[in-house]
Amino acid sequence: MGTRAGGRRTGPKCIAIVGPFASGKTTLLEAILARTGAIPRQNPVSSGSTVSDHSPEARAHAMSVEATIATTEFMGEQITFVDCPGSIEFSFEAEPVLAACDLAVVVAEADEKKIPALQLIMRKLDDLGVPRILFLNKVDKAIAGVRDTLKMLQPASSVPLLLRQIPLRKDGVVIGSIDLALERAYIYREYAESEVAQIPGDDKARELEARFSMLETLADHDDQLMEQLLEEIEPPKDAIFDDLAADLRDGAVTPVLIGTAEKGNGVLRLLKAIRHDAPDIEATRKRLGAPDGSATVVQVMKTIHTPHGGKLSVSRILSGQVADGLELWLPGGDTAKVSGIYKMLGKDQFKLTAAKAGDTVALGKLDEVKTGQTLTSAKGGTKQLFAFEPPQPVFAFALRPKERKDEVKMSAAIQRLAEEDPSLSLRHNQDSAETVLSGHGEMHLRVVRERLEGKNQIPVEGHAPAVPYRETIRKPAQQRGRHKKQSGGHGQFGDVVIEIKPLPRGSGFQFTDTITGGVVPKTYIQSVETGIRDYLKTGPLGFPVVDVAVNLSDGSYHAVDSSDMAFQMAAKLAMKEGMAACSPVLLEPVMKVVIVTPSDATSKIIALIPQRRGQILGYDARPDWPGWDVVEATMPQAEIGDLIIELRSATAGVASYRAEFDHMAELTGRLADEAMNANGKAA
Repeated sequence: MGTRAGGRRTGPKCIAIVGPFASGKTTLLEAILARTGAIPRQNPVSSGSTVSDHSPEARAHAMSVEATIATTEFMGEQITFVDCPGSIEFSFEAEPVLAACDLAVVVAEADEKKIPALQLIMRKLDDLGVPRILFLNKVDKAIAGVRDTLKMLQPASSVPLLLRQIPLRKDGVVIGSIDLALERAYIYREYAESEVAQIPGDDKARELEARFSMLETLADHDDQLMEQLLEEIEPPKDAIFDDLAADLRDGAVTPVLIGTAEKGNGVLRLLKAIRHDAPDIEATRKRLGAPDGSATVVQVMKTIHTPHGGKLSVSRILSGQVADGLELWLPGGDTAKVSGIYKMLGKDQFKLTAAKAGDTVALGKLDEVKTGQTLTSAKGGTKQLFAFEPPQPVFAFALRPKERKDEVKMSAAIQRLAEEDPSLSLRHNQDSAETVLSGHGEMHLRVVRERLEGKNQIPVEGHAPAVPYRETIRKPAQQRGRHKKQSGGHGQFGDVVIEIKPLPRGSGFQFTDTITGGVVPKTYIQSVETGIRDYLKTGPLGFPVVDVAVNLSDGSYHAVDSSDMAFQMAAKLAMKEGMAACSPVLLEPVMKVVIVTPSDATSKIIALIPQRRGQILGYDARPDWPGWDVVEATMPQAEIGDLIIELRSATAGVASYRAEFDHMAELTGRLADEAMNANGKAA
């Protein structure tokens, strides 16, 4: 008997279900829950009544938009499955979940177009060190042979894809599978356990060839097995199962099981592989670097706001126990008290009295707790085990309630949504007085808006955020500004002469004075600068003015009527009249854009950049990412607003970009006229 794996790991397990969009993850979860008796029957995704379709947004768009947690039992052991969305726009949901899971089931299919999306998922699992099983779904519809499919999928995986089953066909139709470790055939029955059968004689040679290939891969990590193969000695089955479990847990291979989740086929073999081979909470705790000791340690995977139960923090208990009323320390030294412990089955919660190490539960009323945080019963808290860093937002819109009375309500609702979805970014643009919501794509923010209007009953309006245009000048000018007013008693008098000149791009604003003889008293020079700065907030074209130098060269004052305000007004008048003579010009922000794309779409990306007034700086292979390229360009910010939609349309939904400010550039002609008209200024 093999001893590398150390036997089956018992205790509660947490399994993430991940995979490209529309690969069948939700269908697989339904099949698992039906097979384990957690739900009475398997509902098709098209019915809109699956466990994962509990939100109106998921039903409306026929896609998962958030992680769904479902706890069930299989052969006397508790397993929690977390169905993670497949769309890249909601992929952030998976990261804090994966960090605390024991194993990931990657759902894939024989579709070459989805390989880049599969590669993104596999790379994330590599980064987090999460072992995985690949469930090759929809085998009944696959045209290519399963081994050819694995050759196609292998570039997406950094470790060997190890085939554990091959399809059993009759008249070209998949009717079952052959288990290469057990050397046994299984005849599929829809929504029921497969029927065990002998391997047909016609398939024996195919089975032996595939089995030997599996054993060769396992022998790469087992010298004894290598010797047995070289000496043509049949290895014991228990040793083979031990190698399969050990290599899975070590991340040396990715075992591949096959089936059709829609019909419940292959689900039982998957469950048995999970039960036998998956690591346990001890391995996950070690992977995360959780502290040793008797203290309770909890890793928060997701935050949910329920209509009646309030805030729930879905958490993995890494060590110790959690009872109602337990005080937990947050990072930073604050504490929170658990008020309610729940087992999750989609939208339904079932109250528990306690939870132990390995359990995945929802903890109630931890109001200050955030997704990704590590909590502990140890006084003073513990180190953060997982750093959740959402990717840079790639899509934004300015948001406001249709009715002013809903402003406070909308702000509170967005705060709750941001707790559930830490990848949302909310900021207030001082220049445009806009509330700008940013996220990971058009669908991502559409769902947020639908939740505001549906779940929170707040009608809202959204539009593209204002571009932060600026204006500057092309030539110098000198101008006098005199403010004189007499209205009984003390009057107002301020008189200044200023010299305005352009500065190099990026210089900002400079103020100097060359006053001699006290023609403008020192006490009023600061007032002149204040007036100029106030004017520069909105120049003659309607935008803030930059890259300008102003020198106060002359002026006069009145011993009685001069004041701070009078000189501020004089300075503004001088600027207003002088700027018109300085050939003002509009500036637009230009961004440095770095696009990551599958190589087969690089030519499309390069073609669309000039269409958005961009300039290509270059492109190259993405380091350590086979089949991907990095394209660098500069592009006006005004052209980036919906760039992600076009990028993803050209790349089956997987391209992304990051952008940072590069420089300001002059904007003239029709586009400048449109920008000024949109800002309420005539061209």
